[in-house]
Order: sequence, then structure tokens, then C-alpha cells
Amino acid sequence: MRNVSSLVLALALLGGCDDDVATASSSASAGPASSQRVARPAASAAPPAVPAPKFELNEADFGESERSRDPFRSFPDIFKEDSKGTTKSQREVVLSQFAIDELKLIGIVTRAEPAKAMLVDPGGTGYVVQRGQFVGKADIVQAAGRTGASYEINWRVDRIRDGDIVLIREDPANPDVPSATRVIPLRPEGTDIKGK
Repeated sequence: MRNVSSLVLALALLGGCDDDVATASSSASAGPASSQRVARPAASAAPPAVPAPKFELNEADFGESERSRDPFRSFPDIFKEDSKGTTKSQREVVLSQFAIDELKLIGIVTRAEPAKAMLVDPGGTGYVVQRGQFVGKADIVQAAGRTGASYEINWRVDRIRDGDIVLIREDPANPDVPSATRVIPLRPEGTDIKGK
């Protein structure tokens, strides 16, 4: 029996420390020697823990930007705000914040080329206009259909005559519709030369 134990010990030393060792034992009641496998605790083979990398965070990292967007943002609300907002004209418009009814014609010069007229806003500031210029607040036209984009149409100075100016408004999306015409007189009806 001693030889068997010595043999097992020698095999364990030659085979390595992490292997299971077979030992033989005999018991008086069991009779012949039986082989049993005894598990030895394995040495810890896990590598040492590596600390996690450190990141520096700034206040800007928590704000919304092109790199960091809010995943819960409601995009339909943004599109509603855009559609309700005022559209900016791509053309130069004189007195774009005032309606045509708010403007007064106070002077005309027809002997110059091109003829010029002076319009006054409700605050009393005068502006010189000539043929071809766009005047007054634009009207927003919503295109037909769900996908049609809205656009604006403006009044344009068509003619400057001796006693008035003629404005026209055309809809470029509907060329079949006749253009609207407005006349702003130099002296509104019911006033004499002194303005009474």
C-alpha cells in the first residue's frame, strides 16, 4: 500500500499541480483497494484586475449637439413650429413689415428716369420706391396638397403716374389667375391741396 501511495505522489509531482490526483485506499470492510478521484483546489488563474479607463466629462457633454442628440426629442413639434414661423423673403422688399393700407404716398417725381415715388410708413419715415421694386408685407400662400410648401407673394410697383402709383401682385404658381391691382393716390379722395 505504501508503494501505491508513493507512486501516486510521484505522478502528481510529475503531472503538475493543477491536475486531479488519484489515490488508492483500502478499507477493512471494503476489501480490495479502490481508486477515488480527489479534487484539489486549483490555484487562481485569473489575471489581476485592470482598472477601468478614466474619462473626463465636461458640461458640454451633457448638452444636446450634433454628436449627442436627445433620443426622446419630438420632431413633429419642431416641424409644426417651422411651418408656423414667418418665412423670410429671398427678394428685397421695401417696407416689408407694413401692409399696403398702412402706407401713404406723399410725393412723385416723374421727370426723372426712372420715375420715383415716396411712401411713408405709420411712424412717419419716408421711403423712395421706383418701378419694379417690391413693397409691403407679403401674403403667405399655402400650396395645395399635404406636401406643398407655402410661399409668399408681394406687391410690386408697376407704374408711377402723375397722381398715383399702381401696384400689382402676381402668383407665380398660378399664372392663369389674373394679377391683383392696387392704386395708391397722391391725394386721397375728400382732401384738398392743403390736406383738409
